[in-house]
Amino acid sequence: MAVNRHNQSKRSNILVLSEALLIAYMGYITHFILIHLSITASVSIEKLAVNVGLITISILLCSLAVGLYEAKLRETFRGIIRRIFVSVGLSYFLVEVVSRAFFEHLIMDSYFLPAAMSAIVISLVVFRYFTNRLGLLGLGKARIVILGAGERASIIEKRMRRDVDRIGFELLGFIPIPGDNREEGIKKEKIIHVKVDENFQQFIADNDIEEIVIACDQRRGTLPIDVLFECRLRGIEVTDLLDFMERETGQIVVNLMYPSWVIYSNGFHSQNYLRDALDYSLNAFLATLVLFFTWPFMALTAFIIYLDDGRRTGTSVFYKQERVGLNGKLFKIIKFRSMRPDAEKDGAKWASKNDDRVTRIGHFIRKYRIDELPQLFNVFKGEMAFIGPRPERPEFVEKLVREVPYYNQRHNVKPGLAGWAQLNYPYGASVEDSMEKLKFDLYYVKHQSLLLDILILIRTVEVVLFGKGR
Repeated sequence: MAVNRHNQSKRSNILVLSEALLIAYMGYITHFILIHLSITASVSIEKLAVNVGLITISILLCSLAVGLYEAKLRETFRGIIRRIFVSVGLSYFLVEVVSRAFFEHLIMDSYFLPAAMSAIVISLVVFRYFTNRLGLLGLGKARIVILGAGERASIIEKRMRRDVDRIGFELLGFIPIPGDNREEGIKKEKIIHVKVDENFQQFIADNDIEEIVIACDQRRGTLPIDVLFECRLRGIEVTDLLDFMERETGQIVVNLMYPSWVIYSNGFHSQNYLRDALDYSLNAFLATLVLFFTWPFMALTAFIIYLDDGRRTGTSVFYKQERVGLNGKLFKIIKFRSMRPDAEKDGAKWASKNDDRVTRIGHFIRKYRIDELPQLFNVFKGEMAFIGPRPERPEFVEKLVREVPYYNQRHNVKPGLAGWAQLNYPYGASVEDSMEKLKFDLYYVKHQSLLLDILILIRTVEVVLFGKGR
């Protein structure tokens, strides 16, 4: 355990030193860029050194205060970005106060501090992305062991097979627990045969284990509570399988959820009151901005659809369909028509990847998501948001609510033009697919934030530009 703590301390020291150099460099380079752009005048090296040093020290102290250098920080990348923003924001205030109180004669031009802080935020986010997400310096990468080797534990083997899925941790193996369904359990992963008793602490220490994930099939009477309690007291993280999967995969494993986990979790309602208050204003602004740039493409698309088959069949270039929105309220979604007029002559059907009902122009506009653009008017009407679970048809919702647990919880937020599920699981043409997409939808409902919305928007732009859409 002492070796493990030494390694953690060494990694943290390297991180502090690396970020100190990065912050100082960005402070210096910002000043020279401002001079080159003729925004500020050159200052003495002593004055610049004092200001850069003050910024560097204040950001390091604030980063330490918000836990960015905690050796056992188990945080999502979005959470790390939030901490960086808080740290730099506090530092901005601290530098302003300290410099005006003690170094007023050394205060730089008014453009320097905001420009430097902005550059530092961007550089720190990029730096943390490569260190945490790519496993550089071993930061954020914990040595873990799974308690359980049955059916529940097998979700890790099935869903996290690739190395890229395990960037955030080093998995030592799975420990079988009495009551595990081994027939449906771990097949190819390493099985560790060790008793979880009073000697388990020695196994933890010998292998430098930092986290234990509880994934056994039967808890009552089989889970070694006293041993786990002792591990927790010694600083070892003890994490439930559902929390582990949520943290590492960005989804909530609906089929493994149990009532007590839901009760003690944060729930599936937004706690971001500022975001909720500005919801319509932000969405209307974005819709106006997108409409300003895309209306020529929309007009051209409508004209081509009319020439393709609209003129011959007399069918509208738009397609209106009833969907389920916020709190189960029905509304009419508007899209460019991408299917034949008789596409649903035999009743409602799931759309599929290579649907033969799609027209010639329909394949193109669906691939680049152009068919979704008229939904901007649904945003203006307040029926949809830019980001949220994709709205489903009431005929399908009625069936899915009966067959998929917690399906109705996705209606706790407005449906959106783009969603977390669409980025991670693009095709849904069955109840099974709806179950998989719900895992991502519930993650979004539970973790909805402005930062997550921005991340989804950026990735959606990539999908549109490179034609990765449906």
